[in-house]
Amino acid sequence: MAGKLFVCDHPLIQEKLATLRDRSTGHEEFRRTMSQVSTLLGAEALRGVRTRKTVVRTPLGKSPATVTTQPVAFVAVLRAGLGMLPGLQHLLPQAHIGHIGLYRNEETLNPVRYYVRLPKNIKDCFVVLCDPMLATGGSAVESLHILKTDKARQIVLLSLIAAKAGVARVQREHPDVPIYLAGVDASLNRSGFIMPGLGDAGDRLFAT
Repeated sequence: MAGKLFVCDHPLIQEKLATLRDRSTGHEEFRRTMSQVSTLLGAEALRGVRTRKTVVRTPLGKSPATVTTQPVAFVAVLRAGLGMLPGLQHLLPQAHIGHIGLYRNEETLNPVRYYVRLPKNIKDCFVVLCDPMLATGGSAVESLHILKTDKARQIVLLSLIAAKAGVARVQREHPDVPIYLAGVDASLNRSGFIMPGLGDAGDRLFAT
């Protein structure tokens, strides 16, 4: 799996990933931990945002500085992607927010679209697509297609855990999109869930 794939091995991210995987982790702790991992991963994913050099005044003089100049949009794939937004908004409270609603046909495992609401200036934004579980890759591929159809030009995919098959599919169909992950697992079960994964992220987030 070559290409634009970044798996972050930072010890804090890996420790929090262990908490997310643990079946004994309760819903409240799961939500809080997903938010924290999203903050840490999000900082890495935003490395490509446009910046400019400037000068700021400190209490003792002047210092060169770097500031961002590009609007950022966080686009959550419903519903599990909602759990990533609080941590990302902690980084950039001014970021634009979008939502893509997809559900998985349990027979075909293909995504079915039911809702799309994106920022009007999406073509100018550095877009972070938030899809915590990159399993078959179907939801991510469809979401990336939706974003590109709406003229988004700079997109990164931010997930917590991926299956190798999901990564391969995204890289095959959207080779221009960098993927940022906390972990990669080997396989999927017959229901299309990542193994060993962390279970159903949406159910664990929302206690359903």
